[in-house]
Amino acid sequence: MPPAAFLAVLLAAFTHAGWNLAAKTAARSIHFVWLYSLASLLIWSGPLLWVLTHAHWHPGPLAWLALAGTAVLHLAYSLSLQAGYRAGDLSLVYPIARGTGPLLSFAGAAVLLGERPGIVSLLGVLLVVSGIVLVADLRRARLRSPRAGILWGLFIGACIASYTLNDGWAVKYLAVSPILVDYSGNLFRAIVLAPRALMHRRDLPREIHEFGRAALIVGVLGPLGYILVLWAMTRAPVSHVAPARELATLVGAYFGTRLLKEPAGWMRLTGALGIVLGVICLAASG
Repeated sequence: MPPAAFLAVLLAAFTHAGWNLAAKTAARSIHFVWLYSLASLLIWSGPLLWVLTHAHWHPGPLAWLALAGTAVLHLAYSLSLQAGYRAGDLSLVYPIARGTGPLLSFAGAAVLLGERPGIVSLLGVLLVVSGIVLVADLRRARLRSPRAGILWGLFIGACIASYTLNDGWAVKYLAVSPILVDYSGNLFRAIVLAPRALMHRRDLPREIHEFGRAALIVGVLGPLGYILVLWAMTRAPVSHVAPARELATLVGAYFGTRLLKEPAGWMRLTGALGIVLGVICLAASG
């Protein structure tokens, strides 16, 4: 992976873990996804206007299909992410989702792009799966019953893999701007969730007062991190970038255990480290 692409992915890992921390603190919010989608639209309208003015981009049917795909997939991801954070700890849901995502992304890239896994990539798969088992602490699942958090984490991971492949295809092969890809997802979310928010508009002033700061943080860091990842995909293979961005897993687990004071023993911390080592193997393979 070129150094510039790796640095972009590394920075994206910190921004991603940062906005997930803010999202976890707003897990009780009913309209948080709508609020941060609006914030993203307002904050990133200027950069989008610049891209549309200077890019001289002429979209075809496949490009519109890719933008429609990212809109639907990111909506499913955002809603399931908040549901997952309501059901389980950040240090549980986040590593499972971010560990499952690159596994499925890697498999999808192998099928769609004809890549063939080698020994190093298979080692990475084993490390990630082992890390997920340790983080979820399945051995004690019957006692602590984290099933809802585990299931949400797996579903979120499937959403991550789906939009990663779709958006990587859009920016790498269809030359769609990363800013336009991210903006499309936020625009669709804002439109779809607006009727529900307006039906409960009496709750909006309270939610804005209580969760407005978190929404602004997500509105800035969410698009920034993902735009960096999409830009890296234009410079490096999608099957390398998708796993490499999961370096955010260790940061997210640290935030959950240290900043939110969530319980975590050696199993969760070791599992998070295993996921990181596994995705590094996946990124280095091929």
